Amino acid sequence: MPTPRKGRVGLLAYLRLFRRDILSAQPAHLYRAWMAEFRTPFFRSFLVNDPALVDRVLAAPATEFPKSERIRVGLKPLLGESVFISNGETWARQRRIIDPSFEGGRLKSVFPAMWDAAQAAVARLTPRADGRPVEIEAETSHVAMDVIFRTLFSVPVEHQTAAAAFAAFRAHQEAQPVANIAALLPWPRWMPRLHRRRTRETARTIRRLIGQLVAERAVAIAAGRAPDDLATRIMTTVDPVTGSGLSAQEMTDQVAIFFLAGHETSAAALGWALYLLALYPDWQDRVAAEAEAEIDPDKLYFSALSRLKTSRAVFREAMRLYPPVPMYVRDAAKPQEFRGRNVPAGAQVILSPWHLHRHERLWHDPHGFDPGRWNTPNGRECLRAAYIPFSAGPRVCPGSAFAMAEGTLILSHLVRAFRFERVEGRDPIPVAHLTVRARDGIQLALTPRNPIGEAQ
Repeated sequence: MPTPRKGRVGLLAYLRLFRRDILSAQPAHLYRAWMAEFRTPFFRSFLVNDPALVDRVLAAPATEFPKSERIRVGLKPLLGESVFISNGETWARQRRIIDPSFEGGRLKSVFPAMWDAAQAAVARLTPRADGRPVEIEAETSHVAMDVIFRTLFSVPVEHQTAAAAFAAFRAHQEAQPVANIAALLPWPRWMPRLHRRRTRETARTIRRLIGQLVAERAVAIAAGRAPDDLATRIMTTVDPVTGSGLSAQEMTDQVAIFFLAGHETSAAALGWALYLLALYPDWQDRVAAEAEAEIDPDKLYFSALSRLKTSRAVFREAMRLYPPVPMYVRDAAKPQEFRGRNVPAGAQVILSPWHLHRHERLWHDPHGFDPGRWNTPNGRECLRAAYIPFSAGPRVCPGSAFAMAEGTLILSHLVRAFRFERVEGRDPIPVAHLTVRARDGIQLALTPRNPIGEAQ
């Protein structure tokens, strides 16, 4: 984990720390505090770790604690008015159109695309499994983006447009769009925000490429030859209240957030899960034995997913220790009272999965890796009250079941095929910009894993 800052700092010093890394900019006492208040000349913030307050904020109607306008500033060049940052009726309409594509039995229909992406990842890594270090975050990004393109548009990531979008997205992340001084200033909403040139350029490139895919799909739908994938379902769903569907620009906004929430978060969680298994080879061997017993690469069975219990527990624990989205920021739409303190209208309310998932007054061994915790009374209680990698309430991630299935399946395929080992002196340091990633990547050594029972 990153080293927290020591003591109080001034606003400019905090901004410099924030720009470098959101997590290390925070003080150590947040791992024990139920709530903390921050005051600046521009706004007041309340970070909430009390499970009852966290539930109150997340379970409230979306209009009571809307998404923060300051976060919208940084993400708007890429996401437009997507469901991740929109508010009010715009958000409600988007959810009514998007949610049906992720409900219940829909997971079974996209499972073959996830399976194919996992198999493709094993094939890509096989020539590199020679014991030399591999930067694993690049590989998990590749497979996660492959899943997005296969499930959304029925094309692999090697497709020309998909490959270009993948490269542009990595450049956009490096531009640190959220670490923007404009997000901290109390300017009117109508005033133009200044973004770095690289942020604007990479966002334009991604949206242009997504727009091409959306336009091509619209033509295919009109001609009656569109595949039955997520893009087709969303583009052909109408809002039951208004009777309207998404425009081409609105669909581009939504695909952009699928790239961010569906690819970037899964890639980050997979990278940390593999690193943790390299640190704890006994757990890695348990995942490998389970995968060997339950997965036949030549036979695709959806029922196998429910039997990958160890892999699922490992992936869940990885998201506890390294939640892909480390903080959610909401605005108080009206005055509130939190733990006896007045929270004025317009104040920021910060929910921090990073601190909540490691809270020293809630979890047993909060900073330790223990996938077995989910079968303990403490683990089950904290899973219910203090575990929010996908948020909760009205704004819960619609693709949470999708992400858990994807992470569990890909992790099982990779560990079934390869042994992952720590590279001495190359342990990763977590940093957070858009998501929790490693400052210099995650270096792991890969070797082929012989089938269970075969001579070593």
